[in-house]
Amino acid sequence: MIQNYDDALAFIHGRTKFKKVPTLKRMRRFLAELGNPQNGLHYIHVTGTNGKGSTVAMLRAMLLESGLTVGSFTSPFITRFNERIAYNAEQISDDDLVRLTQRLEPVVAKLDRELSSGGPTEFEIDTALMFCYMAEKNPDVVLLEVGIGGLYDSTNVITPDVSVITTVGWDHMKYLGDTLAAIATQKAGIIKSATPVVIGQLPESARKVIVQTADKLVAPRYELGRDFTAHKLNSHALRAQLQYDGLAIHRGHFRLGLAGDYQVENAAIALTAAQLFLQRRGLPLDQAALRKGLASSQWPGRMEVVNDAPLVLLDGAHNLPGIQALVKSIQDDFADRDVYVLVAILADKQYDLMLGELASLGNVHLTVTSFAGPGPKRPSADLATVVDQFTSRYPIQVADNWQVGFSQVAGQLSEEDVMIVTGSLYFIADVRHLFDD
Repeated sequence: MIQNYDDALAFIHGRTKFKKVPTLKRMRRFLAELGNPQNGLHYIHVTGTNGKGSTVAMLRAMLLESGLTVGSFTSPFITRFNERIAYNAEQISDDDLVRLTQRLEPVVAKLDRELSSGGPTEFEIDTALMFCYMAEKNPDVVLLEVGIGGLYDSTNVITPDVSVITTVGWDHMKYLGDTLAAIATQKAGIIKSATPVVIGQLPESARKVIVQTADKLVAPRYELGRDFTAHKLNSHALRAQLQYDGLAIHRGHFRLGLAGDYQVENAAIALTAAQLFLQRRGLPLDQAALRKGLASSQWPGRMEVVNDAPLVLLDGAHNLPGIQALVKSIQDDFADRDVYVLVAILADKQYDLMLGELASLGNVHLTVTSFAGPGPKRPSADLATVVDQFTSRYPIQVADNWQVGFSQVAGQLSEEDVMIVTGSLYFIADVRHLFDD
C-alpha cells in the first residue's frame, strides 16, 4: 500500500530497471489501461548522447518567456526525484506524486499478473506518471527527454511537433549497440513521418543513418552547420555570447546563462527547435523573449558555478563525449589558470579513456576518487588501478573517498585557481549537497 511520499518512491525504485527484449508494446498497454493520458498534448521530443538536459532547460526558459505553459520530463534527477516532472519549471508536488503513484499501483499489479514478461519497468512507471500529470495540467507544450536511445524508449509513444537529436557518441553500448551507426539507429527512432527534426553536429557514420531515416519518413531536416549556425563571440569567457543564424533569425546575438563552450551548440539547437514549434503552432516569434530565456537558463550539474572565488564548478560529464566537451572548455576558458579536477566515474563507462583526456591537459591537477553509485549493480570504478597508465604534468592523486578528496583539493586552491568536480551526474548529485543552502 502506498500511503506517503517514501512509499511512492520505494514502489517506483523497487521496480526492475530493464527487460531482456526491448519493446513499446508493454508501455502502450500500460497507457491504454490508464486511458491514454499522453494523447492530445503537444511535444518536443529530445534525444542525444549528451546535451539533452541543457537543451530542454533552454527550451523551457525560452518558451516560458514566450508566454507558453510548459511541461518537462528530464532525467536523472540531481537532488530530488520530483525534479524530473515539472510544470512551468515547478517540480511536481509530493502530494501529486503520491496520488498519481497510488493510481498507477493497481494497474502495475494487474500487468504483473497478465503479462508473461512482467509489468512495467521503473522508467516506464516514471513516464506514465509524467503523462498522467501532464494530462491534468494540459500545458501548451511538453518537453520530453528520452531516457536511453529513442526507438524503444518509453517516451517514444507520441508524435511530437518537433524531434531533436543533439549528439551521437559512445554511451550505453550494452543497450544501444557498439558502433556509432547502431547507436544512431536507436536515436533516429524518435523521428516521425513529416515531422521536422533538428540535428546537432554528428559524426558522419551517425549522420548518415539519421539523414536516411529522416528522408525515408519525409521528415524535414534542420542540421547544425547547414541550416542554422552559431559561433561564440567572446572567446575565453565561461558564459558564451553567440551569434545565431537560422530560420527567421538573422545575425541574432544571444547571451547564455549556462556555462561551458559546448552550450553554444545546444543553444543553437534549442533556438531552432523553439522557432519550429512556434511556427507549427501558428504562434508569434518574439526574439526578445528567446533572448531573455537563454540568458536566464539554469540547469543543475552542467558547468554549474557553486562558488565564485575560487571558482568551483560541478559538471556531470558522465561519458567520453562529455569529458571531451569539458576538456575543450578548460582549454578555451581556463588555459591561463591552474585547474584542479576531482573525478569519480561509474565502472560501466569508458573510464580509462575519460581519465586519459583529463590527464593530457598541462594545467590540470587530477585527483581520482570513488562514490556510492546509484545502486549495487552500478558501482563506482576503482580509478586507482589505472592511474599508472597516464603520463601527466602533475602526479595524479588518489583519494579513498570523495569527501576526503574534496577537502584535500579545496585546501590547495588559491583565489585564481579553478576546481571542477566531474565524471558522473550521480557523483555530482552527492557533492552538490555540500553547497545546499
